[in-house]
Amino acid sequence: MSGSINRDDVRRNQHLLPAFPRTIERVLATLDDPDANLNLLVSLIERDPALIGQILEQANSVAVRTRPDMRICNMFTATSMIGLARIRRTVIATSMAGFLNDTLPPGLAGRFWEHSCAVGVCAQQLAIHCHHSGDMALIAGMLHDVGQLWLYRHEPDAFLAARDDCRINGCRIEEAERRQFGVDHTLIGAWLAESWDLPGPLRNAILHHHKPEQAASEPLVAVTHIAEVLSAALGLNGDDSRVTHLSTDACATLKLTWDESVTGLFGRIDAVSQSMAGFFRSQGPARRAENAVAGN
Repeated sequence: MSGSINRDDVRRNQHLLPAFPRTIERVLATLDDPDANLNLLVSLIERDPALIGQILEQANSVAVRTRPDMRICNMFTATSMIGLARIRRTVIATSMAGFLNDTLPPGLAGRFWEHSCAVGVCAQQLAIHCHHSGDMALIAGMLHDVGQLWLYRHEPDAFLAARDDCRINGCRIEEAERRQFGVDHTLIGAWLAESWDLPGPLRNAILHHHKPEQAASEPLVAVTHIAEVLSAALGLNGDDSRVTHLSTDACATLKLTWDESVTGLFGRIDAVSQSMAGFFRSQGPARRAENAVAGN
């Protein structure tokens, strides 16, 4: 073991990762207030050139189908064109992409990025299918393994040794991490979420996504757990596609049955994954590498 890690170690060294984006926290505050959040969302967008570009591009794509001569340049007009829900999702996705892009170390970049995005999409669509917040689920899915990023930054050699242990001996990654560090990435991720003041449901989704039985009544925990299994089963994780166990308690929490009703869910996951793949590719580590080579 390289040395046991505790909550104080994580808090003291949270600077190993960038600060969690304040934009996400402000968007989270709007989720339960649909009548009062338009001005806030527009004000958040107008502070970020990347968000402005994303929203105006989407609005003009919609406009060209009905008004080819129309050019959208105003955020409020853009919102009316594409809808508040889509605006919120774009703000979340762009902000999360920027956070992960700044966080990813070269040794983990491709695998972690692909896995986080795949679980995020599956969580979002699963939550909507089960009548829960797709926005919160997208964040939970993209953050569920954030503890691994901290471990890599903290002790990269020990973390890679844990991954080798998992691959060679066929054990679960959290078991290998506990042998190396005394704790695993789920607990470290929850400590990080706590230090960032993220809502309790998000902290619990990160903490319990491998063992949802420990928070059986919490829908976001169940969504995040099942989303990780789905992303592997549907082949969305690239090489990291091992299917883990599926908790019956998690399925029961969401009242999820595996019958013909999930066919539409799988179709939406596939469609949204393909749609978001291009966006995340434009934001992710591969694009960052291209820009570095190009001198941008």
